[in-house]
Amino acid sequence: MNFLPLLRELVRTYQAFDSFSARHIRALGLTTSQFDVIATLGNTPGLSCRDIGEKTLMVKGTLTGVLERLEKKRLITRRENPEDKRSVLVQLTPAGQRLFDRVFPAHLAWLAPAFARLTPEELGALQQQLAALRQALEQAPE
Repeated sequence: MNFLPLLRELVRTYQAFDSFSARHIRALGLTTSQFDVIATLGNTPGLSCRDIGEKTLMVKGTLTGVLERLEKKRLITRRENPEDKRSVLVQLTPAGQRLFDRVFPAHLAWLAPAFARLTPEELGALQQQLAALRQALEQAPE
């Protein structure tokens, strides 16, 4: 099977999503990386840098810079992790939580009309197909 057309469409779809999403995130006054961290930390008691990196797919160097900028804006705090003294726990400050409460629902509302163009059945099928593709890639021999 020739998977190149699928690969091209997958990349083009991601690029279209990223462009559409980033427009709104920039209008909210954030970078996409800052939004990713705020959205990941929202409604949590805090996460380790490792957990944030895994959930946002950011590499350590990028994440460090994003966290520094968010800390300067007083949107996050970093402190010793009481469960693992070798790691740092990152938490939203009250200002960070207020920002999350404002921007996260606004961004979901921004995305909703695009996804509403698909039926619930189409959304479900796409989710299943993407999960199957992800699992195939994760199980592929190295």
